Amino acid sequence: MIPGVKAGVFRHHARVKLAAALLALTAATACGDDPPAAITYGSLGSLSSPAGKGSWRFGVATAAAQIEDMNTATDWYLWTRPIAQGGLGKGTFVGDATRGYSKFLDDLGLVKELGVDSYRFSIEWARIEPVKDQIDEAAIAHYRAQLEAMKAMGIRPLVTLHHFSNPVWVADPRALGCPNGPEPTNLCGFGSAGGPMIVAEMSQHATLVAQRFGDLVDDWGTVNEPINYLLAAYGLGQFPPGKVTFNSLTTEFVAVIRDYISMHAAIYKALKAADTMDADGDGIAAEVGMSMAVADWEPARKNAPSTNPDDIAARDRLVYLFHYVFVDSIINGTFDANLDGASDEQHPEWAGTLDWLGLQYYFRAGVSADRPLFPAPANLTACTSGLDTGSCLPAPDVSYCVPKMGYEGYTDGIGDVLIAFSRRYPSLPLVVTEAGISTEVGTRRAENIVRNLESIQRALAAGVDVRGYYHWSLTDNFEWAEGFGPRFGLYKVDYQTYGRTASEGATVYGAIAAARTMTTQQRETYGGTGPMTREDGFTDDVFCAKQ
Repeated sequence: MIPGVKAGVFRHHARVKLAAALLALTAATACGDDPPAAITYGSLGSLSSPAGKGSWRFGVATAAAQIEDMNTATDWYLWTRPIAQGGLGKGTFVGDATRGYSKFLDDLGLVKELGVDSYRFSIEWARIEPVKDQIDEAAIAHYRAQLEAMKAMGIRPLVTLHHFSNPVWVADPRALGCPNGPEPTNLCGFGSAGGPMIVAEMSQHATLVAQRFGDLVDDWGTVNEPINYLLAAYGLGQFPPGKVTFNSLTTEFVAVIRDYISMHAAIYKALKAADTMDADGDGIAAEVGMSMAVADWEPARKNAPSTNPDDIAARDRLVYLFHYVFVDSIINGTFDANLDGASDEQHPEWAGTLDWLGLQYYFRAGVSADRPLFPAPANLTACTSGLDTGSCLPAPDVSYCVPKMGYEGYTDGIGDVLIAFSRRYPSLPLVVTEAGISTEVGTRRAENIVRNLESIQRALAAGVDVRGYYHWSLTDNFEWAEGFGPRFGLYKVDYQTYGRTASEGATVYGAIAAARTMTTQQRETYGGTGPMTREDGFTDDVFCAKQ
């Protein structure tokens, strides 16, 4: 781990570190206790897509590696399993996660109880193909049973093919160097000589999944948060396979990005070719998209919004890297190999392989050009949980801090991000495929939901083609490098009994989904831009620094 970087905030801060290394920027979570802005309540109508743009969907989301028990063939199981048990002992052991595999019918019952339209989940590649070229028919039967149960319950599936986890044979973290090159038990990961082999293997996997489940699934996602995942796994080495490429970002790391874009395109083409069955009768057999991690990045300096041209330029470069490089490549069939803002390579095989784009939003952060990110641990400030920062933003209220994650969960930013994406890609339908908050206070979760939806309504009113909202997450889960500490679930999981308990957030979200709008009372109780309900034991002096 890089000195001064706390694993507990890794998932949503990793993107900041890569940009700083490339661009000599400083990114920081919001910090401050300025007086809250006045609470305002919108007068927008029901939540729906713009006329003629398709139906609106309320949904919930999970990922296989974060909830499934008996998931022993994944890289995450090996990565986190204690050394004494034959693993690598990296962080909290995922173990049985939330027992979401064995309790899938119970969890589908929760989705049905909520009354939402759709459930976004991933099918675990390592279960289907635990050993290269050996298909586990029992795993296929399990996922088919899940999809059939969803159909019977009237729950529309959105299936993701790659959500941060792999079979160990794709990139064995015990053998990073691959001195003998790719072999059947270790293809050595993206960006290596085995990269094209992984792309071909995933194409075959996508074909198999589409053939087996295409009669039950029309909505597919290829990959999840690519820049965030690749940075974690191949830039900073904090996700499996644990590679570190900071000394060669524009060679080794860019090669990883190139392979991953190729894999997205290969999955897209495989799904389109193999899923020929229209599951819902709308005349379309497969609509295929992918999901990007986004944030409300703002220019800032000395704990305040900045109009300094250098800070604005720094913010713009960071947004380009994390929001647009991957999508530009897919839309245009080009690649910016030196990340300077201009395309250097032509890849017509990538062009047009995107039917919709998912955005995944959790926080706002400041960006400054005045300090590098990694000078020394001694330069750490008190604004964040272990990140060296140069700037903070004045939060609407200190209560917006998410203590378990160390960032500002500023809900209103998602509207601006949606508007920006719509301007850049005006013909591309958008879906908020993740948004949520780590909290153990039900009222606070309900506030996050209502305020996210209010911000999305603002984008809808501006004409943005938004097709739906998927709350992260259905239940508490294994939150990658952060382990089981953060609680993102609409339903709280008791890790002793594995029972599920509905939160106030679940009650409120279910009511909104049933009515397909937010009432004045819901807005007045949970909405606006004023202070949020605080975590138990949370005071101003702990904010995001002293956890």
